[in-house]
Amino acid sequence: MIGLAPGTKVFLACQPIDLRAGFDGLAAKVQQIIGADPFSGHVFIFRSKRGHYLKGLYWDGSGLCLFAKRLERHKFVWPPIVDGTLTLTPAQLALLVEAMDWRRTIAPPAPPRPMLV
Repeated sequence: MIGLAPGTKVFLACQPIDLRAGFDGLAAKVQQIIGADPFSGHVFIFRSKRGHYLKGLYWDGSGLCLFAKRLERHKFVWPPIVDGTLTLTPAQLALLVEAMDWRRTIAPPAPPRPMLV
């Protein structure tokens, strides 16, 4: 799995797309579907129609990284097919890639900032 920098957001496009697209095609989908800059340093995840294949696009500062995973059996756990996107945590992304149910994972609240007295 990619080690993500703190503050990196993970965007999941809820609508299935044609995953024959490569770097440029997915970068265009990021702009069209998600409405974000593909060179922002965030991770963008796209799903296949059947739900067993995903592709991700990530700008690491020197170039675009494209990763893909296809499950031989079963399907990934996806949100309902609706327009728009979801924002996942890096931990939820790790669960999604492992084909685990990421929806039941709830991040604990952030601890309060320490204050000098």
